[in-house]
This record gives sequence, structure tokens and C-alpha cells, in this order.
Amino acid sequence: AGLGHSAELAFAVEPSDDVAVPGQPIVLDCKVEGTPPVRITWRKNGVELPESTHSTLLANGSLMIHHFRLERGGNPSDEGDYECVAQNRFGLVVSRKARIQAATMSDFHVHPQATVGEEGGVARFQCQIHGLPKPLITWEKNRVPVDTDNERYTLLPKGVLQITGLRAEDSGIFHCVASNIASIRISHGARLTVSGSGSGAYKEPAILVGPENLTLTVHQTAVLECVATGNPRPIVSWSRLDGRPIGVEGIQVLGTGNLIISDVTVQHSGVYVCAANRPGTRVRRTAQGRLVVQAPAEFVQHPQSISRPAGTTAMFTCQAQGEPPPHVTWLKNGQVLGPGGHVRLKNNNSTLTISGIGPEDEAIYQCVAENSAGSSQASARLTVLWAEGLPGPPRNVQAVSVSSTEVRVSWSEPLANTKEIIGYVLHIRKAADPPELEYQEAVSKSTFQHLVSDLEPSTAYSFYIKAYTPRGASSASVPTLASTLGEAPAPPPLSVRLLGSSSLQLLWEPWPRLAQHEGGFKLFYRPASKTSFTGPILLPGTVSSYNLSQLDPTAVYEVKLLAYNQHGDGNATVRFVSLRGASERTALSPPCDCRKEEAANQTSTTGIVIGIHIGVTCIIFCVLFLLFGQRGRVLLCKDVENQLSPPQGPRSQRDPGILALNGARRGERGQLGRDEKHVDMKELEQLFPPAGAAGQPDPRPTQDPAAPAPCEETQLSMLPLQGCGLMEGKTAEATAPCAGLAAAPPPPGGGPGLLSEGQAARPAEARVTQPAHSEQ
Repeated sequence: AGLGHSAELAFAVEPSDDVAVPGQPIVLDCKVEGTPPVRITWRKNGVELPESTHSTLLANGSLMIHHFRLERGGNPSDEGDYECVAQNRFGLVVSRKARIQAATMSDFHVHPQATVGEEGGVARFQCQIHGLPKPLITWEKNRVPVDTDNERYTLLPKGVLQITGLRAEDSGIFHCVASNIASIRISHGARLTVSGSGSGAYKEPAILVGPENLTLTVHQTAVLECVATGNPRPIVSWSRLDGRPIGVEGIQVLGTGNLIISDVTVQHSGVYVCAANRPGTRVRRTAQGRLVVQAPAEFVQHPQSISRPAGTTAMFTCQAQGEPPPHVTWLKNGQVLGPGGHVRLKNNNSTLTISGIGPEDEAIYQCVAENSAGSSQASARLTVLWAEGLPGPPRNVQAVSVSSTEVRVSWSEPLANTKEIIGYVLHIRKAADPPELEYQEAVSKSTFQHLVSDLEPSTAYSFYIKAYTPRGASSASVPTLASTLGEAPAPPPLSVRLLGSSSLQLLWEPWPRLAQHEGGFKLFYRPASKTSFTGPILLPGTVSSYNLSQLDPTAVYEVKLLAYNQHGDGNATVRFVSLRGASERTALSPPCDCRKEEAANQTSTTGIVIGIHIGVTCIIFCVLFLLFGQRGRVLLCKDVENQLSPPQGPRSQRDPGILALNGARRGERGQLGRDEKHVDMKELEQLFPPAGAAGQPDPRPTQDPAAPAPCEETQLSMLPLQGCGLMEGKTAEATAPCAGLAAAPPPPGGGPGLLSEGQAARPAEARVTQPAHSEQ
């Protein structure tokens, strides 16, 4: 893992994991490239190795251990993790850790066992032994190595011998032989006895031995064993439990069903299923084992050497991958670097940020990625630029809050070297944020104050200044803190529902932040004909609704809602609500039986369809009443007109949508009940016509632009309301309750009048959004 990313000092060759023979010499490789002179030392388990006759540092930087030893008679063992350390005038780097272990060979902990098999059947011998390096396993029959060219004999690397299609000449005594650089061991003998031929009777397929769970490192070989018996001989097949294909590259089958995967990768990890099928049928038996492939840490992105002026921020990025995911640590000149002060680590330690750098931060920084499969390191150098004759830091830095979003920062010129100054840079960040989230604003060299805007209310900010010249920046001034002022809350969105002829429900969004800042809502209401409000009703900031009851069913009410906090009252949202129409329509028709949820989910398409029905029905009634006489026609048209027409105002005074949830205008400030223009009663009469007017015909219903739309109006759309719908004309000039038609005059005899299709629906409210200080 040579790293040429730091040209001043880097490893060309690093030590690798190795196994040593006790008593024999071993060499740990290390080659360094860098600006001389370069000093090389070695660490064992993190501690520098002292000079001794037991080991020698070679000229090329490698370490030779003359007689590798284990711990005996008080002598320490040479086993451990070794690191090569290189240092020159630019800094210090440490190589990856190389694990050195002694070659060993244990005794057999599983010996082969005697086996009896039928001719044509299957025999299997197994032995197990541990050793470093991994022992090579071979087999002997009657003290002679088995014939590996015999396709009926299968030797698996893990210490298994399989013999298929047994014959009489296969009988004998078998031994397992294990060897590595440490020693050679031979197991106990196990006798194989082959009996006469089998009966030939049918035998269900069975799996004698299935695959084991394996954990390997990339590039090793996976051996998944599967031994199946049955008569006729079953067919062995392999699959992955997740359905992904096993592939063909590097895949082979040994014997009658053992799966070998050479040069495994992380993609080979998974659960493998061995299936034994009776030929020509669906009769099958299965066994499964999990293969886990680990990958040593390797770098996707190396840190890059950088040069930065003193006082600025340096950032190194290092990304590594592996299986399991590696842990990343940082070293500064070989010492572990943790977060704290002006050093910060983020993104799982993949990013190192050093703010306000100075000469003491100039060093070689290393990223070390490590997991259970191995470790890797990468290095980069930080050079801190410092020019002579730079200005001193700006002085007397002060910050004063101007508003809820602005702070004015002022300062004085540095004491020395001011002639070359070309400007100042103001560094800004929230006091609670880390240094890397700061931002800058440039200021002219002749300006010694700056207004910082677009800040957040009630928030503390940190400011410092640097003077810049063509050759670099001064050191930073002493930082100063300032908090922006607070501000009153914005008008809350408010909607109103009619709960009955004498009660209302007010709805708005809860503002938990009001509760955190000693705030809440103030509610006022009054009949529009009166001058004084009832209220304020104080409500917490977490409340989102309030019910008003025992109201005058014949009155029009003005409702005001405002939010407040420790900085004062915000602007109010105003709503006018007519209860008179609701009480009249409730007397004419039974309560609306449509469900709340259905009404709330009505779409504009539904409103158009209902509007067409209303128009057609209205025309039919008008034609019918032409037959009954002029008096009936007039009564019907006026009654329908009253139902379809909500209180209206001049076109210039109304919002495009009557139910719009906009708040009051931003200019509405001041205490409620004072300095307000009360709504003119004549305007209210236009908005909410008296009940008695319904019985008088209008000779010219279409000449007044502010007058209600005639009963023939069919261009209606619906806005959702509780229970029913509010019909609204495309120009917001006509509304109707529920299905919107009134009852026809009762027939002779006092029987019930003829009801239209939607008459049973619950009457809807009529509302107008009116600013607190609107101009008439």
C-alpha cells in the first residue's frame, strides 16, 4: 500500500502479515521515499523497538529478526503488530500494521473414523487440525499416498476424503497427513470395510454432509461440501437462497457435488443451498450453509497534501471501504489525533477539519482504515503559509444588534503594516455552529463597519475580521458575540366552521415555538354591530382550535386571532361569520346528513356537477311556477336567490377565494380595539342582507355588480367545509349551502313543501376575509 500522495515523505513498500518459524530469521520489508535525511525506526505493538543484537535495521529500512522466538524462560515473544516509522523535516509517517505470528502445528483434534460401506455406495473420512500457516492435508491408504487421479477419490482442502462408487479394492487403512513449515503430523489410522453389493432396493435421497458456515477473506478459496446418498443415486445441485445466480467464473464442482469457489469476493457472500433430487422426480432434500467474505480496508479517496495561509481552515478527506466497514482514525506526525479545540472530525471520521491553522499545525496527517480483515493507511502534508510584513489583526471589533435580522459590526485599523491592505473579510457564524459552517463577507479597505443582514431572530452570532493584502491575510481579530433582536410572530392562518345556529369552531395551526418563548394566542370576537370586543381570550401556543357558543343566531360576528411572544403582539387575522343564514336554513330543512369526511374531501369537479344540478333544477322549478302564477315564481326565485347568495362586498374589497386562509395585512399593528376603522354598517348590510329582504322582488337583479347572483347562476364551484359545501362562483360572487336550493312554497292544505335534491343538506357558513384596517 505505497502512498505517493505526500511527495515529501511516503512509503514505497510497507510490511505485510507473515508467519515466522521459531529459531529462524525473518525480514519485515519497509522502503521509504522522501526528502533526506530520513530516519527510520520500528514499533512493536505501538512501542518503539530499542536497538539490540536480536534485530537489525537494514540499510533499505527493512527489519531483520535473527532468531524468531516464542515466550520461553522469561524471554518475550517476537509475535505482535509491527509498524515502520519514517521521519524527516516535513513530519512523520507510520506504516500499516503487519501482524507477525509464529508457525505452529497443533495435535489432531478430529481423527478419521473407521467406516463400513456397501459396494457402489459412498465413504467419507475427515480430520481436523489447526496450524499456522494453514496445514496442507493429504491422505494415505495403507501408508501409500492415495491416487488423486482416480476420479472416485475426492480430496477437499479442509481435510475431507470422499470415495464414491465403492469397490472391494477400496478397503484398507487410511491416515490423514498434515504439514506446514512448522512440522508434519500423521493422524490415527481408520479402516474402510467394503461389504457386498447392496440390495438394489429404492432408497430415499439423503444428504449425509451439508455445507458448513464459512468466514473467509477475499482471494481465498471456499469449499462447500455436499455428500448425498440414495438409490438411484440423487442428482446434486446448488443455488443461492437470495435467488442470485452463482455464476461460472472461478466455480467448479469436485466429486459428485462439492462446490468450489476460488478467489472469492465480497459479492460471493450469501447462503448456499445444496439440493439432492431423485432423478426424474421432484423428491428432494436440501441443506444450506452461509459464506461470509471479508475484505481488508482499502481507500476510495486518499487525503491530498495542501498549503493554506495561516488563520484559514484546512480540510482533509479520506474515504475507505471494506467488509466489515472499516473504522477510520487520524494521526498527526504518528500520534492519534482526536476531535477538540480547532480540530473536528465528521462523516464517520472521513473528514478532518482544522480551523484557524497556525505554524503548530504544520505536519503530516495520516488516515488509518482498519477492520478485522486488515488495515491500510494514507498520508498527506499540511503546509502553513506565513508571509513577513503582514498587517496585524483588526482591533476593537464590536457587534451591535440593529433589528431581528441585522447586526452592525465595526472595527479599527490594524496597528502595523496597513499600506498594503486591499480589504477586510468578515467571518460570520452562529455561535452554536461548528467553525466549518461559518461564511464570509468582503468589505472595502476604507470601510470600518458593515451591516450583516438576513440573520435569524433571537440568535447569537460570532464575528471576527481579517485584513487582506496581495501577499496574504492577517491573523484573525479577537472574536465578538452579538444576538439579534426578537420579533413578534406573524398572523396565524385562521378558518371557521359553523357547528350550529349559535356556535362556531375556530381552527388554526399550533405553534409550539410560541410556548417555548413565553407566547401564545389572543382571541377577540364581537357582533359586527357592536363597538367593543369580548376578549382577549388567552390560549397556549400549542392549542389549535377553540369553540364559541351561545352566540346570537341572527348576528354577523367579527373574529380576530393574533399570536404574541415576549417581543409583543403580532398582526391579527380577521374573519366575519354570518350565523343568521345558518339559523334560517336550519329552520327550513333538516340537518345535513352528509358525513364530515366526505364533505371535507369534495373536489372542485364534484362542485361543478352539483352546480349543474342546481341550475337545471332551478330552471325546472321556474318553469313549473310559471304554470302556478306570478306570485309563486317570484317567491321561489327570491328564496333560491337568498340561499345561493352569501354576504358580498365590493369587488375590490374581496379576496379571490372567500375561504382563503390568508392572514391580516402586514401593516396591521397596534392594540386591538384601538385606532381601528370599524366596518361601515352599510357595507355590512350589503355583505349580509337583512332577512326581510328575501321576500321583496328585485326588479333589476343583474345591474348592480355587487348584488347577489340571480337564481339561474350555474357556474359554481365547491370549497370543502365541515358537513356541507360552500358554493362559490368563479368570480367569488355566488355561494350556496349544501346542494343549495330552498324549499318550494307549501301546497294547499299545509302539507310539506316540495324539497329539492340537496335540501336535506346542512347549511354552510358564509364568510368574508376582512383586513383589520382595510380602506373602505
